[in-house]
Amino acid sequence: MTKYIKGLIILSIFFAACSKSKSPVTPTNPPPTNLTVTAVASTDSSGNVAITAKATNATSYNIDFGNDTAKTVASGVITYRYAQPGTYSITVVATNASGQTITATTNVTIAVRLKLVWSDEFNTDGPPDPSKWSYNLGNNSGWGNNELENYTSDPANVIVQNGVLKITAIKENSAGYQYSSARIVTDAKFSFTYGRVEIRAMLPSGLGTWPALWMLGQDYATQAWPACGEMDIMEQIGKNPTTVYGTLHYPGHSGANGNQGTTTVQNTSTQFHIYGLQWSPTAVQISVDGVVFQTVQNNPALPFNAPFFFIFNIAMGGDFGGTVDPNFVSSSMQVDYVRVYQ
Repeated sequence: MTKYIKGLIILSIFFAACSKSKSPVTPTNPPPTNLTVTAVASTDSSGNVAITAKATNATSYNIDFGNDTAKTVASGVITYRYAQPGTYSITVVATNASGQTITATTNVTIAVRLKLVWSDEFNTDGPPDPSKWSYNLGNNSGWGNNELENYTSDPANVIVQNGVLKITAIKENSAGYQYSSARIVTDAKFSFTYGRVEIRAMLPSGLGTWPALWMLGQDYATQAWPACGEMDIMEQIGKNPTTVYGTLHYPGHSGANGNQGTTTVQNTSTQFHIYGLQWSPTAVQISVDGVVFQTVQNNPALPFNAPFFFIFNIAMGGDFGGTVDPNFVSSSMQVDYVRVYQ
């Protein structure tokens, strides 16, 4: 009996040892798992977003805010302020002590209270304010579009009167061309990068008219178009009076290959409408009366991250304007105001 008991004890010890040797070994630094990311935008239009990242076994979190800015935060909790409104993609990489990672992404839409930084209300009668505007003059070989007008600074073509800027295209002999008009610019007087633009305007009418409210990269002298970039906030042609075009031009999207959107707007030549641009490092959005109809995603490879200036004009005919009505006499574009918020 004694020998039997001793045998049982020995077997028990053997099996216990075998069982212990087969037990799983817990790794020293298990990989991070279960990563969650939340981003809650403040409701006060401050641009602040409360970001919380949590993962099992993580020791640090690299947070990319979606605007070419990133920060490593040990706790995974941070409040970040966005300077520009828009929708941002936040990407978090959680890392453990051994350098193993896990990634998750979430989106957040930001409202930012903007400040009026520049405007022209066109409240002083006479020529456009010379501290803000200058003129492009002549025909310049059709301005690259086979246009038919000669641009002047004549008050008949451009004047501030009764609270609006009036640019008028006229059928007349003007320096050898069939039409006169005006093209005013803020070139070298005012340019800016990012923000919101509002232009309240009423457009001309007539087959062959081609009004435009647009912006050009201030570095156009050293970065030849389209490398400098062009943002057409509003273009319209007389043959399609209810269609408003919003277009971006840049390398790969020049001429008729512009990145273009359209919307239908009634009564463009009898009522004022607000033509808008929302411009940030992540997107360029073009709107009419607050309704966005064209969005182009922005990134550092595009030219839309540098100063741009305004150009307001009415062209006649040309590649886009087309045939001009032989009975056309004159027509005006009226601009009530232009405002820039940042």
